[in-house]
Amino acid sequence: MNVPERTNFGRMHDMIRLRLALLPFLLVLLPALWQPAWAAHAYAQFGDIKYPADFQHFDWVNPAAPKGGEITMVLPFVISQYDKYNPFTLKGVAAPGIDNMVFESLLTGTFDEPTTAYGLLAEDVSVPPDRRSVTFRLNPGAHFQDGSPVLAQDVKYSFERLVGRGAHPAYASLFAEVKGLSVLGERTIRFDFREPSSSMPLVVGSMPVFSHKWGAGKPFDEVIMDKPIGSGPYRIGREVFGRDISYERDPQYWAQDLPVRRGMFNFGRIHYRIYSDETVQTEAFKAGEFDYVQVFSARQWARTYTGAKFDSGQIVKRLLPSRNAGDFQGFMFNTRRPLFRDVRVREALEATMDYEWMNRQLFYNSYTRVTSYFPGGDFEAHGLPGADELALLNPLKHQLPAKIFTDPVPQQPQTNPPHSLRNNLLHARDLLAEAGWTYRDGALRNAKGEPFVFEFLDAQTQAAASAKIIAPMLKNLEKLGIQASLRVMDAAVFQKRTDSFDYDVISFRSLSVEAPGQEMLNLFSSEAARTEGSRNFAGISDPAVDALLQKAIAAQTRPQLVAALRALDRVLRFGHYVIPQWYLNSFRVAWQANKFAHPEVMPLYYQPENWLQMTWWALPKQGAAQ
Repeated sequence: MNVPERTNFGRMHDMIRLRLALLPFLLVLLPALWQPAWAAHAYAQFGDIKYPADFQHFDWVNPAAPKGGEITMVLPFVISQYDKYNPFTLKGVAAPGIDNMVFESLLTGTFDEPTTAYGLLAEDVSVPPDRRSVTFRLNPGAHFQDGSPVLAQDVKYSFERLVGRGAHPAYASLFAEVKGLSVLGERTIRFDFREPSSSMPLVVGSMPVFSHKWGAGKPFDEVIMDKPIGSGPYRIGREVFGRDISYERDPQYWAQDLPVRRGMFNFGRIHYRIYSDETVQTEAFKAGEFDYVQVFSARQWARTYTGAKFDSGQIVKRLLPSRNAGDFQGFMFNTRRPLFRDVRVREALEATMDYEWMNRQLFYNSYTRVTSYFPGGDFEAHGLPGADELALLNPLKHQLPAKIFTDPVPQQPQTNPPHSLRNNLLHARDLLAEAGWTYRDGALRNAKGEPFVFEFLDAQTQAAASAKIIAPMLKNLEKLGIQASLRVMDAAVFQKRTDSFDYDVISFRSLSVEAPGQEMLNLFSSEAARTEGSRNFAGISDPAVDALLQKAIAAQTRPQLVAALRALDRVLRFGHYVIPQWYLNSFRVAWQANKFAHPEVMPLYYQPENWLQMTWWALPKQGAAQ
């Protein structure tokens, strides 16, 4: 990653995180508390469908946006190269943008409703009152870029490939609640669930679908250089393999007149350039070599993205507002290592980060501290557990520490007066002593005399940025007698190490989700802790956490989801698995002026690159500024 405040773990799984869409069925009145809205054109997890069946387009697009022109992008995470076209396998680095450009799902989400999805490949969805299945009827006009129709056999093939050997294990985790899949007709397919679920129709509706001819006859992890056969608006165009890649808009794109695609994917060509050096990338942007960039470094934003072109308006520099919940980000302890298995050790190490000093000296006071696994939203736990949380926590009492019921949820150590770094380190020393670590013979040692030694692991592409953040922590750790260091390595080796959980501490970032669900299993479940390639980097393996995850996934109402996630947040925070970092509640973006326009209505919940690619359009070469 090219910036100090961010980690390089968003990649392909942020696509999963978005949980693109679902459509359900007719409005069905159910007894008791759960009364979801069913409609053939859309599905809402909690019954809140905004757009009626006869809607013409989403509010946040310009339905008259012209098609054509091009835009040159840069990777949001700096990597040196890509080495495959398949974004769904574990090994290697996929071509940037390929998942969103080339592949589509049964349903598609909207940027103004967090738990509603509308039909894309599927023109109709049916969910029975017992919520144990979902049936999709495919749009007869849907076809792949090779001209072949999208059929139920392709959906079945895609599912079986994604949950089978060779695929990234995140997909098996995401679709773990699918008991079976049945082809009911040429264009009709049903997914059956292990338990009743109001969220699983959204999960399976978000599954990328590709042709059964793509990689046929090969193990999925050997489908590397085969160009994808998808149904998306773009196909692979000119490229210098491994370095730069372009996507050309398909003039025969089957869905261009659907309400869920009207006014979208307007560029005739989207080109990605890859830079392996942060300074070179910044100077290339100022020279006009690419058109748009999202900036993640506060220092860069304040000191580098300045100059005559910014002052004259040749380059637009803007903070875009967002209603998104805060992203979760922090230094994650690998509890698979014996050194970090004691919760008192992990809690002590949290005190070695002086966030307030960092925010002043390094980040220009631009960030908010992460205090929760769901920062800044309805799902963040506060104070003592309320009655709704206790209803979920009390049955797990024998599996939980007593302080969860008696103490307020933990807050991060502060250094603003009357707090101080010295007092925080003294408290850390006491916790370490309780855990059997005392200072003697020039180091902090356990009862066997072994010194406390560990390392932060990071990729070479973000080494300089990481060093600025970690250096003051290393000094504070040294005051406790702990010998810590930063090790950096080639990005490919780093990826291999993290996939196999071969590290002590890494920096981790997870994009916010407005209604977390099935994807949380890949972050926090015991099964994911045992599965190489999962995103459970901390190795969290706790039956109480597993039980609360199932409660969240099975939530039938928004209040039930809130209670389950607050209880989960509370248990995780008492586990002290991470040194929380910071988040920004807006987006820092810059683009070349007088080249592009965007819709007047801003979306509510979005990532800026997706919004740009989906809704912006190119101005004529002599066009006026926005």
